[in-house]
Amino acid sequence: MTETLKRTPLYDIHVRNGGRMVPFAGWEMPVQFSGIKAEHQAVRTQAGLFDVSHMGEFRFRGPDALAFLNRLLTNDVSRLGDGEALYSPMCNADGGIVDDLLVHRFGPTDYLLVVNAGCRDNDLIHIQSVLSGDVAFTDESDDTGQVALQGPKSVDILRQLPGGADFIDLPYFAFRQGALLGVPCWVARTGYTAEDGFEVYCPSEATPQIFEALMAAGAPMGMLPVGLGARDTLRLEGRMMLYGNELSTAITPLEVGLAWTVKLDKDSDFIGKDALLRQKEAGVPRKLIGFEMVDRAIARHGYPVVDINAPEREIGTVTSGSPSPTLGKNIGLALVPQGRYRIGETLGIRIRDQVKLAQVVRTPFYNRPR
Repeated sequence: MTETLKRTPLYDIHVRNGGRMVPFAGWEMPVQFSGIKAEHQAVRTQAGLFDVSHMGEFRFRGPDALAFLNRLLTNDVSRLGDGEALYSPMCNADGGIVDDLLVHRFGPTDYLLVVNAGCRDNDLIHIQSVLSGDVAFTDESDDTGQVALQGPKSVDILRQLPGGADFIDLPYFAFRQGALLGVPCWVARTGYTAEDGFEVYCPSEATPQIFEALMAAGAPMGMLPVGLGARDTLRLEGRMMLYGNELSTAITPLEVGLAWTVKLDKDSDFIGKDALLRQKEAGVPRKLIGFEMVDRAIARHGYPVVDINAPEREIGTVTSGSPSPTLGKNIGLALVPQGRYRIGETLGIRIRDQVKLAQVVRTPFYNRPR
C-alpha cells in the first residue's frame, strides 16, 4: 500500500512554476525548479524563496511552559527575552538527538517550537510522554504556513511588500509579530542557507498570497523559487546539520560539535543530562569533520571512511556529501574517531568498491561576506 503524501498550500504554485515534485518526509515537495546549481547561486548572490510549510510548529503556553521546555531541551531557554529565538537539540535519556529545533519566546508563558517535518510524529510522542506541569501543548503545524526568503537581497525584497519594512531591522535570531499584505504573521531573522534572510510564518490559507507577492517583488532582482536540492547544498556549505544525516538518536550533540547548545550548568536538569555528562567525562568518542575530495568522486551519505593504510578497515561514516556549487569542489561531512584526522590530513572513502582520497578542511566551507 503506497503512502498518501501530504501537500503544502503552495503545491499548485510549485507545479505551475515547473517544480519537480518528489516525496520528502511524507510530503510532496519540489526538489528543483530551474536547476539546483542556478537556484543555489541565486541564493548566494541575489535571493531565493523556499516553501518550508512542511515544518512543524508546536505551541507551549502556561505558567510552567519555561520550566518544562528547560527540562525538554539541552539549551537554556531562560536566556530568551520576548521576540528572541534559539537553536537547541532535544535529546532522549541516552543523550541521543530526537530532533534539532528552534525555540521562539512570544512571552514569559508563551513559546513556540519549530521542528523538522520528518521528526514531527516522533516529537509528538516524545513530548507527550514527558509533558508535565501547568502547560497547554498544541500542535499548530497544519494551521501554519512558512516561507523562507534567503539571500543578500532579502531585505530589499521584503521591504517591497506592504508591512515588510516593519521587519527589516530585526537582529539575527529575533522575530516580530505584525502583518504582511494585511495578513497577520510573524517574521524571524533565521534561515538554513548560511545567508542573511527571513522566515515568514502565516495562516496556512494565506501562504500562497504571501509567496506570490514575494516572488513578484523579488523576480526583477534575480530571485528564484528554490527546491530541496539547493536547500541541501546551501546548508552543507554552511556546515548546517540535517536530521537523519548528522543527527539521530544514535548520535549525541557532543559528537557533532554542538556542545555550545548543551548547558550542563543551567539551573534545571534536562532529559539526557546524565548521559551527556558521562560521555563528556569519559571522553567524546567521535567528532564531525569536513572534507574536500582530492580524487574525482562524490562522497554520499552512508559511504564508509576507511584507513588508507588498511582499506578493509572501516573507521567512520560520511554523513553528507555533494558537489559545492560555490566552491566548485566535492565536499562532505563525516563522523570519525576522536583524535584522528586533523586539518590537512588525508582520509579514504570507499566509493563503489574503490578507495578515493579526501582532505580534511576547516568548516564551514562557506562564510557569507559581512
